[in-house]
Amino acid sequence: MNPMQVPVLNTQGETVEKIEIREDTFGLPFNLVRQLANRRVGTANTKTRTDVAGSGRKLYPQKGTGRARRGSIRSPLLRGGGVVFGPHPRDYRQSMPKKMRLLALKCALSAKVKSGELIVLDDLIIESPKTKEMQQVLNAIGANPSALIVTAEANRNVIKSASNIPGTKTLPTATLNVTDLISYRSLIMTVAAVRRAEQIWGASSEAN
Repeated sequence: MNPMQVPVLNTQGETVEKIEIREDTFGLPFNLVRQLANRRVGTANTKTRTDVAGSGRKLYPQKGTGRARRGSIRSPLLRGGGVVFGPHPRDYRQSMPKKMRLLALKCALSAKVKSGELIVLDDLIIESPKTKEMQQVLNAIGANPSALIVTAEANRNVIKSASNIPGTKTLPTATLNVTDLISYRSLIMTVAAVRRAEQIWGASSEAN
């Protein structure tokens, strides 16, 4: 695989270097039809004759009126009655083997790189939980208000500093998932988080 290069910023938004990232983790085509299908909720629904409001009492006697036989006012033959063979909620989920879940994750990472939504930081050190300090970092690096911050390992100060910022979420690399990647615009990763991702999901890890 040919290496790709991305700029690395410091917390002041200055480019301090460029690093190579692995194409087998960050350079794949984007194809998430199955993952999106699994997020789809089948809500289309119609009421059958048992669901619509109305008495179940027979409308008028079966014989002697000269009219066609009628049962409940909820009959599908009458206006306001139930619907026959209408749509009902369904499950759109498709099974996804482990290898396909891995591929979907790497495709989502690659899409972030291709769209310019991946921001790599040399490090993210916050001495004590401070929302203001985290917001200053996000502003300096030009992050979108919808931002996913990924560190190599869970970082208590980073998590607490970002917890009160609307539209922002923090994760350690190992729990990164497709749903979060496609739900947030900016993907902010430390260099250590990038290397951890390559270690976990690179081609060499698939062979093991």
